[in-house]
Amino acid sequence: MIKKHTIYKKDKWNMLTVEVNGKQLILREISDQWGEECHTFLSRPEMMHWVSERFKKETFDGSEDEYEAMLEAFRQV
Repeated sequence: MIKKHTIYKKDKWNMLTVEVNGKQLILREISDQWGEECHTFLSRPEMMHWVSERFKKETFDGSEDEYEAMLEAFRQV
């Protein structure tokens, strides 16, 4: 069974989801600028390392509350 988590969804062109398929974590990042990017991780620590590299706090486009909410959504996966 695949369980899908929505990390954020601004509209149908800007969203980030994580699907849990057994031990595999499939992260889909969809943006109106870059299209769809898909990343597959074999562990949560591997995914969280990618998150920390991809979403650096100092370059995050949004408020600190939005940043913390997004990180918490990743932690809940």
